[in-house]
Amino acid sequence: MSLTSRAAATLARQSIRPTTALRPAAAIVPQQQQRGRADVGSSIESHAHFNSPFTRGSSGKQDTTSIPSFKKYRNGSETGNKVFQYFMVGAFGGLTALGAKDTVQNFLVNMSASADVLAQAKVEVDLATIPEGKNVIIKWRGKPVFIRHRTADEIKDAEATDWQKLRDPQPDSDRVQKPEWLIMLGVCTHLGCVPIGEAGDFGGWFCPCHGSHYDISGRARKGPAPLNLEIPAYDFAEDNQVVIGT
Repeated sequence: MSLTSRAAATLARQSIRPTTALRPAAAIVPQQQQRGRADVGSSIESHAHFNSPFTRGSSGKQDTTSIPSFKKYRNGSETGNKVFQYFMVGAFGGLTALGAKDTVQNFLVNMSASADVLAQAKVEVDLATIPEGKNVIIKWRGKPVFIRHRTADEIKDAEATDWQKLRDPQPDSDRVQKPEWLIMLGVCTHLGCVPIGEAGDFGGWFCPCHGSHYDISGRARKGPAPLNLEIPAYDFAEDNQVVIGT
């Protein structure tokens, strides 16, 4: 072979070598990219995976929901927890009882009667100042009270009345503790007016509001009054002293 032919062959080999050497490098790049993507995908899949309580089994049905456990947050002693709970319940109950006690005491103090109200609950009357055949009107608990010192004729007339035929049947003996003393509320049983003493058709009391008549025992005899005059609670402390009210 001539010198010229050898030089041409050498030149041809040198021009071909870079092309064949670059082919494996170009082929490696896509393979590395594919491997990198696979690694990233596997890492994402491993990080994204978690145990869901709502996963489905192989049968396609929903599995039983798992209940989370908090054992590591709990105290190891169950007895200690119960003692603490009992202590809190007892302390709260004690505080509630103290608060309720104060509330009830304050309520009772505010609702109790004052001194002036208690003073009006009872009234003492000296009967020695009331002459026979006369009336006295006193005030008791905001209402008028009639006190009549009856004569012997008035007592006889009151006892002789046929009380069983009255609209509000009541014998005179049920309305007095002592025959000579008649004590009753001076409030008409019709509409609450105050009757006038020593008036009316029966010698007792007359209500000018609507014309009710009461006899000498305070019993309703005529007019719209449906009931007899009311008898309050009273007691004779002494022979000449009466206490009205209980």
